[in-house]
Amino acid sequence: MTDKTIHGFSIGIERIKSDVFLSLKAKGTLTHNDYLSITPLIDAALSEVKHPKVNVLIDGTELDGWELRAAWDDLKIGLKHGNEFNKIAIWGNKNWQEYATKIAGWFISGDAKFFDNKEDALTWLDIT
Repeated sequence: MTDKTIHGFSIGIERIKSDVFLSLKAKGTLTHNDYLSITPLIDAALSEVKHPKVNVLIDGTELDGWELRAAWDDLKIGLKHGNEFNKIAIWGNKNWQEYATKIAGWFISGDAKFFDNKEDALTWLDIT
C-alpha cells in the first residue's frame, strides 16, 4: 500500500523526429491540482511537434485512483489529445486498472493496453 499523503505525477518526455514518447508515473490518489501541474507540460510537448505520433507508458503500480475532479481532468486530456496518441501502455498491479485501460481506449484513436510487466509494455511500445 502506498503512502496516501504522497500523490502526483513524474513525467519524462522524449522526442524522436515527429514521434513523442511520454513516460508517466502516477502515485497515490490523484487530485485536480496534480493535473493543473501536468497538463501544461503535456500540452507544450505536443504543441511543438507537427502531427505527433505519441506513445505513452503509464506506470500505475503506485496509483490508488483519482478524486472525481481529477478523473474529469484525465478525460479532458484524452479528448484534447486523443487523435495524437498512437499507443498507451498502462503498467499496473490492480484489477481495476485493466478496466480503466479499456475505457481509456474509447477516447483515443490509437491502442491502449494493460500490462502487469514493464518489459512487456516497453516491447509492445517498441521502446526496447
